[in-house]
Amino acid sequence: MMKSVIHLENRYDDELPEAFRDDDVRFTESLVAHFLGKYTREGDVVFDPFAGFGTTLVTAEKMGRVPLGLEYDEARVRYIHSRLHRPEAIIHGDARQLARYGLPRFNLSITSPPYMKRGDIENPLMAYEARGEGYEAYLCDLCTIYEQMADLMKPDARVVIEAANIKSGDGVTTLAWDIAREVSQVLHFEGEVIVDWDQYGYGYSHSYCLVFSE
Repeated sequence: MMKSVIHLENRYDDELPEAFRDDDVRFTESLVAHFLGKYTREGDVVFDPFAGFGTTLVTAEKMGRVPLGLEYDEARVRYIHSRLHRPEAIIHGDARQLARYGLPRFNLSITSPPYMKRGDIENPLMAYEARGEGYEAYLCDLCTIYEQMADLMKPDARVVIEAANIKSGDGVTTLAWDIAREVSQVLHFEGEVIVDWDQYGYGYSHSYCLVFSE
């Protein structure tokens, strides 16, 4: 049985280029490695639909897995290219249109989607570069993405989504719980693993890894 609470240091193995440092919201390689060790073996395909700066892909490659990722921001895609032995593993694209890319099936998907608070204006799924249609529309888009991902899951595949609730001056956005509710409409929710970080943000010292299967 998987532990329901894990304790990790929020430390990165490398520093981002200066152009990205003000936007460093990565999760750690140690978090990715924990779930790769639990749910995959060497040669398995590991997919990240919001590849960010490539932590999932780089960690998967280091551990002998086959990395595969999608990222909306072109500058981040170029950076990930420079980090991978197999740069073709990262695709510049929009996760909302996942089905159009003809992706192979995967054994594990682990990611942390771009966050949104209630009341935010920008669309996180478009790299915060365009106006969104609100928090509920964002959650609906996430549900649509994971509905498409269900068709790419191999037998016994798992999906892990790392997310936190967000506490700010105007209240709490229950982001992690809302994502769990939405994605549960299209995938089976197996439960959560609480990550107790030595330091974190968003008003909390912990986040949740939400685990799903078909």
